[in-house]
Amino acid sequence: MATDTFLVHVGVYPSVALANDDYGLVRDLFAEADLVDAYDAAVVERQPDGTVAIVQRYETPTRAGGVLGGGLGLATGLVVALFPFAAIGGGLLVTTTAGGALLGALAGHAAAGLSRRDLMELGEHLDTGQAGLIVVAGSAMGAPVEQAMKRAAKLEVRPLRADPAQIKQDVAATGVGMA
Repeated sequence: MATDTFLVHVGVYPSVALANDDYGLVRDLFAEADLVDAYDAAVVERQPDGTVAIVQRYETPTRAGGVLGGGLGLATGLVVALFPFAAIGGGLLVTTTAGGALLGALAGHAAAGLSRRDLMELGEHLDTGQAGLIVVAGSAMGAPVEQAMKRAAKLEVRPLRADPAQIKQDVAATGVGMA
């Protein structure tokens, strides 16, 4: 199994506006480096009822994201692993059985690439704020991503190991989003 090492950056913010500002900085960072296909990101917001909604996301179109999974990738998979009943915008993330299988596959890869302790700590970390920004990127971009997430009240970084070929195979097996 040929695994790649990614870094998961989890920033906790007192507001969605601040998380969105850093999301923009991360987007600009990768655009300026001509690496727009090298990261996944999601801004999440804690709702008044305690649930979590994905309010903005970017998934790498050439990995397990847009081309393979209908616009979903490791960042969304990690959100689902941390918060199984996450919503995107106003709707529940899982709307079909096949969509659920796709999300399950991505969440499984995101969760399997982290230790159980890391997964638990990241979830607890996000529970402390109103909003969060999750960025999954190659380890070479670790320091620049951390600098771009400068508005975070708290920032945690964990290694995530994933096999892009296996993710592609598992996503293809769901039959969702295939081009």
